[in-house]
Amino acid sequence: MARKKKKKIVVELDFPKDDTTMIKLYSILAVSLFIGFSCMTFWLTNSHFTTSPNHSPMFVNLYCGYNPNVVPTFAQNESCDILKDSPDTLIWEPEEWKAIGTRGQGQLFDVPGVDPTTSGGLYLPQPLVATCEVKADVPVDYTFSIHKPDHSVMKAYNGNSGLATDNCFIEINNMNPDEKYSVVVITNDGGKLKEVSFVIQVDYYDGVPQYMNNASIWIGPEVEFIGFVIHPVIFLNFFGFGLFFIFWPASYYWDRVKYNINAMEEKFPDFLRDMAEYWKGGLSMTIAVQTLAGSEYGVLNDEVKKMSDQLSWGIAFGDVIQMFAVRVGTPLVQRAISLISEANRAGGKISDILVTAANDSREIKFLEGERRRTIASYISVIWTSYFVFLGVIVVLAKVFIPAISGSNSSSSGEEGDAGGEAIGNMVIRNIDPLFFLTVFFYGVVMQAMGNGAMAGLMATGRWSSGFKHSGLMIIVAMLCFNFIAFTPDLIGVSALPGLNPSVGTFTP
Repeated sequence: MARKKKKKIVVELDFPKDDTTMIKLYSILAVSLFIGFSCMTFWLTNSHFTTSPNHSPMFVNLYCGYNPNVVPTFAQNESCDILKDSPDTLIWEPEEWKAIGTRGQGQLFDVPGVDPTTSGGLYLPQPLVATCEVKADVPVDYTFSIHKPDHSVMKAYNGNSGLATDNCFIEINNMNPDEKYSVVVITNDGGKLKEVSFVIQVDYYDGVPQYMNNASIWIGPEVEFIGFVIHPVIFLNFFGFGLFFIFWPASYYWDRVKYNINAMEEKFPDFLRDMAEYWKGGLSMTIAVQTLAGSEYGVLNDEVKKMSDQLSWGIAFGDVIQMFAVRVGTPLVQRAISLISEANRAGGKISDILVTAANDSREIKFLEGERRRTIASYISVIWTSYFVFLGVIVVLAKVFIPAISGSNSSSSGEEGDAGGEAIGNMVIRNIDPLFFLTVFFYGVVMQAMGNGAMAGLMATGRWSSGFKHSGLMIIVAMLCFNFIAFTPDLIGVSALPGLNPSVGTFTP
C-alpha cells in the first residue's frame, strides 16, 4: 500500500522590523554636529577674533608651529606646506615693432619679486621665457637679447629671418627682482627687419602665501568654475558651513519623517472608513484589516500590512492598533485609536465609532491643509524679503565698498593721520573692504537663521522645518557672496603688478 504524501505547512515569518527612525536621526545628528563644530572651529581659529600679535590666524600658528608674537619670514612660510608661495605668471606682449635696422630698438621692463630685506635670505628662481617672430623682405641676420639693468647681456638669440628652422627663443633660469631690464632687437648685416613681435613670460613670487591674502587672512586655494574665480574654503565660508551642518541635515531628515507621517495621516481616514464598511458587511475587525492589507493606501500600506501580519500571529486586535498608534506617534492617530480601542473593548456598534473617528481625522487634516495654504503667502513674503535684503547687501559689497575704499586710498590728513576722503565736514577714513564683507556676511547668515526658523514655525510649528529653510537660505547667501562679492580685490588679494614696460622704446 502506497504511503500517503504529507501536506507541507508553509508559515510566512514576515516579522515586523524594528523602527530605526530615531537611530538614523541620532546618527545623522552626531555626524553633522561633528562636521559642523569642526567647521566652526576652523572658522574661529582663522577669524579676526583669534588673530595673534604676529598678524597670523591662530590656525596657522598652531599648524606651522610659529611663535604668535613673532612675524614669520618668507623662508619660514616656505617651510610650512600650507603657506608656500606659488609663482604667478606675468605676460608681456607689446605691439609689433616696425622697421628695425642695425641701430636696433629696445624697451625697458621691470621684474617684481620678494623684497630681499623680507625674504629671510631665501631666493626662489623666477624663470623667464621669451619668444619672438620676425618678418623681412629678404633674409636678415638679427639678434634678440635680454639685458641686465647694467646693460650687460644676460642671454641672446642669433637668428636669420630667411631660415625655415629659425626659432627665436630665450630661456633664463632666474630673473632677480629688479628694475630696468631691457629687451633689444638689432640686425647684424646692415639689413632691415620689416616687423618684430615678441612675448615675454616671467614667473614671479610676491611673498604672500598662496592660501592667504595680504593681511595674512586665510582665503584658501583659488578655483576656476564656469568662468568665475572663487575661493571656496575662505575662512568666512566655514561660518556658513558650520551652521548649515549643525542644523540642516538632521532637520531635513526629521522633516522628511514628519512628511511621511503626515502622508499616513492623510490616508488614515480612508482606512477607518473602509474598516467601517467591512464591519457593516458582517466581517470582524481582524478579517477586515487582513482584507484591507491588499488595498492601496500610499505610505500607509506598510503599516496596514504590518497590522495584518500581527493579527495572523494571533495578537489581539486591540493590541495591534495600540502598537500602530505608538509607531505613528501623532496625536491625531492616538486619539482615534484610543476611541476605537475603547469601543472594541466595550462592544457595540463599532462602525459608527469608526466613521466618527474617520470624519474627525479628515476634518483635522483639512484644517491643517487650510493653515498651510494660508501661511504659504507669508512664507513667500519671508523668502522675498530675504532675497531683497541679500541683494542689497551684495550690491553694497560689490559696488559701494570698492568705491569708498578706492576714493580714500590716499592720505589727505596731517602726519600720523589715518588718511581719508573729505566730503564737506565729514572725513571717511580708509577702510578695509574685507572687514565690511565679513560684517555683511555674518549679518546675512544670521538673517537666514532667523527668517528660516520663523518660516518653518509658521508653516508647521516645528523647528526642524524652520532650520530646513534656514539651511537653504545660507546656501543661497554663500553662493551669492562667493560668486559675486568675494572677488580678489575685496578679499585682499593684490592684482598682478605686471612687468611695467616703459612708455616708449629706445635705440641701443
